[in-house]
Amino acid sequence: MRPRVLVVGDAGLDVVARHHGPVVHGGDVRATVTLQPGGAGANTSAWLAHCGAEVVLVGRVGADAAGRQVTAELNAVGVRCAFTLDPVANTCCVVVLVDDEGQRTMLPDRGANARLSPDDLDPALLAEVDHLHLSGYVLLDPSSRAAGLAALRVAREAGKTTSVDPQAAALIVAGGVESFVDDIRGVDLLLPNTEELVALTGSKEPEAARELLGVVGAVAVTAGGGGASWVDAERVVSVESPRVECVDSTGAGDAFDAGLLNGWLSGLPPEEFLLSGVRAGATAVQHIGAQPLRP
Repeated sequence: MRPRVLVVGDAGLDVVARHHGPVVHGGDVRATVTLQPGGAGANTSAWLAHCGAEVVLVGRVGADAAGRQVTAELNAVGVRCAFTLDPVANTCCVVVLVDDEGQRTMLPDRGANARLSPDDLDPALLAEVDHLHLSGYVLLDPSSRAAGLAALRVAREAGKTTSVDPQAAALIVAGGVESFVDDIRGVDLLLPNTEELVALTGSKEPEAARELLGVVGAVAVTAGGGGASWVDAERVVSVESPRVECVDSTGAGDAFDAGLLNGWLSGLPPEEFLLSGVRAGATAVQHIGAQPLRP
């Protein structure tokens, strides 16, 4: 049976500028600029659908052309959008600066996503899925935090498994590590990268994730090209990442989440669902944009 996943998170458009040389303050630098679908929740949803899962995405978009484009793009790749149309805020837009090594710097405007409310999640949707995945950006913004907490609570009450990607180490530190840890208490699976693990535990070593067990059920840590590790009460399992050229690192973690969740929910053993995750992440970095290539 195909995994059935409800994702709660951001959806929007990315203005991706791959600049050919250092960015000069107050000056010009040549770049290749494209408009791509984005948003962490939308990225994970698109990759889940690409991996073969059934996906519903809950979020908020503006009543504008960008919102209509985002919805159409996601529907085209098999994601069912349960969006609330915001009558005031615009659809999320993120300026993504990508250097010649494929590393990205983001200038996000969450737009309508920042106004996500507990009422935007219809509890009836949970009857149709096995699992709820929450983007950490929802918890890390005070304006949408209540919606993220409500989603986790309702999912647990419905007997569904849950996962959270912390998404941003700097925002975890700025908002208070203890507060974030309290917010994710009871989550089945936490999906940090190395920087987020350092923010939460003070260490980049995968074994440090054991400190979080008891707060969450298990932890899967990504280290970019360094592979990924699974940590639970019984074991630490690590795999290497495929060696590929990194063109654009945007969304690599979202792709990893999707590949791992698809394998985990399908009942694969840790090494296999970790490999599913790193392969999806490696595929993502080989092209411009945070979602799977459209035909």
